[in-house]
Amino acid sequence: MDFRSVVALLEEKGKVVHVKSEVNPVHELAGIAKKFEGTDKIVVFDHVKGQKYPVVCGLWWNRDIIGTQFGVSAREVPGLFAAAGKSFQEHPVPPVVVDNPPCQEEVSLTPNLYDLTIPTLALEDGGAYFSNCVVIAKDPDTGVRNTSIHRLMVTGKNRLGLLMDVGRHLRSYYERAEAKGQSLEITINNGVDPAVYVCATYPGTSISDDELGVAAALNGGEPVRLSKSRTVGVEGLADAEVVLEGRILPKVREPEGPFGEVSGFYAQKDDRWVVEVLAVTNRKNPVMSTLLPGKEVWNSVGCTAEAAILAAVSKMVGGVKNVHLAHGNCGFFGCVLQMEPTRPGMGKNAIMAAFSAFPPMSMVTVVNSDVNIFDAEDVMRAITTRCNVAEDMVIIKHAACHELNPATDYGVGTKFGFDCTVKPGQEARNKKVAFMDVDLGKYDIV
Repeated sequence: MDFRSVVALLEEKGKVVHVKSEVNPVHELAGIAKKFEGTDKIVVFDHVKGQKYPVVCGLWWNRDIIGTQFGVSAREVPGLFAAAGKSFQEHPVPPVVVDNPPCQEEVSLTPNLYDLTIPTLALEDGGAYFSNCVVIAKDPDTGVRNTSIHRLMVTGKNRLGLLMDVGRHLRSYYERAEAKGQSLEITINNGVDPAVYVCATYPGTSISDDELGVAAALNGGEPVRLSKSRTVGVEGLADAEVVLEGRILPKVREPEGPFGEVSGFYAQKDDRWVVEVLAVTNRKNPVMSTLLPGKEVWNSVGCTAEAAILAAVSKMVGGVKNVHLAHGNCGFFGCVLQMEPTRPGMGKNAIMAAFSAFPPMSMVTVVNSDVNIFDAEDVMRAITTRCNVAEDMVIIKHAACHELNPATDYGVGTKFGFDCTVKPGQEARNKKVAFMDVDLGKYDIV
């Protein structure tokens, strides 16, 4: 399903709000979107001041919306993504290159990024940002494709500032190309099939895997359609709304930032990598896409990571029931793991297994199955009443964490876990108070 078909589906389901008033792409558009963040409606901005194209925001800020896109309930989304990952590993379906792709209905070899609808989001952002584009690159040594998402700040008509996090496959590709004095060719794809967005955020895929196979698995085995680019040797997504063809320049760094990041804090301005855009291709009258760094990122990472963590930890530790990457943990800086320990000490083992399964996390909380891991109040009650910090807290200093977490020293910090599972012999004093379950419909209540 392509991007505009997804928007049409959500429109049919009553999950779209149209902003008909003209809005300024600098701050005002994001300010309106923020008012809807987390609701069961996406927002379509039909008239953006000074721009030709509408822009959509909110496809990932609510799990009910995500489920609607894939035809499942919100609770079924992580399992669906996990099944796609398993199918990809067992029976990968490679992408195909098609002729006359929709993304090349219009082609400009003298690109001007200011012609595209690219909003400036947070009040102190350094400029207009692509916040959710899918970047495709090829390993300079093996030719294997990588699919990932990175923030990109517009710095000129054909120039972008780029952040590449430590440990990401794209950064490995670039560093090896740069060591040879070569640029790294990429395509930057905006307005994409949500299944492709999933594969760009899917954890645990090897650097030798073409992650586009995850999207094929989500789409019932239909291969992802690619388009041969006009100026670079890397393909674009044939059904994307807009594709930028470009290259990350070697030995060049320019100012990028600040940017209001997923943590809810600003990533600071610094000299970072530079993309030279060589061509812009697009559908006629493209519908562009943007993302508020916050719930949209927390959900897109959480939905893919939860099932992966559950599967990995279950192999190492018995009694695991469920896992949740809560919004209060910025989506992927921490998780809550639900289990019934099979013997003493297994809660701590589960903490260490979770860190191993998903290294970006800094915090893991382990609770019994009588705790609702989707209720922050219930989880906090378990921390305060079932965790003896001197005995039940796990601390791992000088560990590799996520560099966007401001509690770390740019990616090096302390991982910590709370074992809130009930200790043997303490079951009676940890039994939750319960009341009769009644049906209020049977009572005369005014």
